[in-house]
Amino acid sequence: MKRILIGLIAAAVLAAGGWFGFNLYVQHRATSEVEAAFERMRSGGGKAGHGKIGFELATRTLTIEDVVIEPGLPELALLKIAKVTALGVSQADEDRFSADSVELGGVEVAITYTDRTKVKATYKIPQITARNFSGPTRAANGAPLSGSLIDMYRFALVQYATVSASSIMAPTITVNVDAGTGKAGNGDFVYSGLAIQNINRGKVETAKTDRITYTLDPTQPGKPAKMTGELSGVAAYDFDASAVAVALDPQQSGDDSFHRIYRRLSADSYTVTAGPAVRVQTDSIIVDDIAIRPSKFRPAEIMALVPEDRAILTPAQSRASMVKIADFFEGLQIGKIEIGKQSVETPQGTARLRAVKYDQTEFALEGLDAPTPQGQLKVERFALKSFRTVDLLRWAAGLANPGQAPSPDQMLGLFRVLEGAEIKGVVSPYKNTRQLFTIDTISLNWGQLVGSIPSKANLVVKMVTPTDPANPALQPLIMAGVDKLAIDLDLGAAWTESSGAFALAPATIDLGNLARAQASLALAKVPRDLFTTTDSLEAMGQLAQIETGAIELSLRDRGVVDLVVAQFARMQNLSRDAARSAIVEMIRAQGEKIAASNLDARVAVDALAGFVETSGQTLTIKLTPLGKVPVVQLMDALNHEPIVALAQFRIEASTGL
Repeated sequence: MKRILIGLIAAAVLAAGGWFGFNLYVQHRATSEVEAAFERMRSGGGKAGHGKIGFELATRTLTIEDVVIEPGLPELALLKIAKVTALGVSQADEDRFSADSVELGGVEVAITYTDRTKVKATYKIPQITARNFSGPTRAANGAPLSGSLIDMYRFALVQYATVSASSIMAPTITVNVDAGTGKAGNGDFVYSGLAIQNINRGKVETAKTDRITYTLDPTQPGKPAKMTGELSGVAAYDFDASAVAVALDPQQSGDDSFHRIYRRLSADSYTVTAGPAVRVQTDSIIVDDIAIRPSKFRPAEIMALVPEDRAILTPAQSRASMVKIADFFEGLQIGKIEIGKQSVETPQGTARLRAVKYDQTEFALEGLDAPTPQGQLKVERFALKSFRTVDLLRWAAGLANPGQAPSPDQMLGLFRVLEGAEIKGVVSPYKNTRQLFTIDTISLNWGQLVGSIPSKANLVVKMVTPTDPANPALQPLIMAGVDKLAIDLDLGAAWTESSGAFALAPATIDLGNLARAQASLALAKVPRDLFTTTDSLEAMGQLAQIETGAIELSLRDRGVVDLVVAQFARMQNLSRDAARSAIVEMIRAQGEKIAASNLDARVAVDALAGFVETSGQTLTIKLTPLGKVPVVQLMDALNHEPIVALAQFRIEASTGL
């Protein structure tokens, strides 16, 4: 029995010794593997060191202390980690390993950018935790080709595309940016509650941050001392790092297809405080479907545009920069942008905006309410139709030719940038009076460009403007008690290339309680070259080919006749009935002179006289060409011999209630 007991004890001692011996062997093996990985880093020309390495076999826990990685190029990131702890470590092959969790403590990253200007960014992260982690044992191919920030970022994206994890979390990240004393860009940033979910070889399902705060302190003379900001509820959905890496790879510069990098970026709120008296508050921000095109998206070229030592760009450099920026935006595609309620608090008052929207077909501002020296300005909606930043930049660059005034064709290029504009629901103080200027709608649309000129357009205006007592032309209205003028305008014009016909219809103006006028005009043989020529002599030759078609005018009296009669009565010191009769007699007398050479004119004269005799009627006049009536000849005749001009038309006229 005693021998058996001694044997058991001996076996236990041997087993324990074997266990500890095996554990020491495994720890030695783990140390060797880690050291080999660090040696590979050093072989790239940089420095890589570490402190104590530990490995516990029972829980497969690997610990590495005091990690320091210093790349050979000073522009790249200097990395320090106080402690790395990997639990449940396993290694299927020599190229990859996995762990149930990886914790990094005391992480510090320093990045120095020295191209054209020196900027240093220092990141401090007390703790990073990754769950269900899988990654390579060595850096992936794609090492930076230079010390540029773009190459470094591309290198990081390539590494990011080699790892997977169910989550990565960092409770706090602080960033200090040092651009140099007295230079813009100095600041501190704090990220709180970073949580990244479902990372799979460069694709990320969601990345959220509870809060981002920053303080910018440029310490420049004459500038605000500080600017602070706070974003809450920041989130990114369906990020694709591989798409960004492709766009930044010089070997992919011929790729003309779009690669989506984010499905959505959003923030619950954004607040900016500039100085002691300006505060900007935004309730929500949503940006959908962000994609980039490698053939155009070249951030390195944009970064190269930053002048050294804040040098002022020459006009030629400014133009070249706008062209580069336009190319850059042509490589960036955004499906939709929606910015929620915003407010701007200043010592002069608080301005509010309900929404900003962009969806590739329209840019719109909605619900503006802002203070002005005369009172509160309100705009329900302002929109630019088919607005594209790329086209606007290219148009502006075309205008910026040093020492050369823009040509008419270049100025008209704005029609290619947009397809229309709209403003609705405007209420504005009128000068220094207590009256209000209101716009129900102003809508201008154009299209079917021929060269730089639209061949189709439509203008709609519905507004009410006070009658200005300081304007002598409006004195009759004011004396008649008309303190505001309602304007309702609908004007449409279109040219048909196949027939050469041009039509102005409808053309309607409604002056509220005064009158409603409507006109239509047809032209024939309008040549296409008239829209494209920039030579004035050539344009006159094109105009000579145009022939006048039918012209129709109608005027509905809603008080304008009584207003004219009342004004004439005051001027002639007559009663209103006598004034009306006198006006009618003058019309008939003048009409007899016209009718002597054009019998058709008598019909129009009689209709006009009847229109004045009885208020509230509608006067209609139609002119039909008796033959070919060139527009140029007609305009000349109207200026010098109106009777001869009218003789070229058959005149029809009528009145009715």
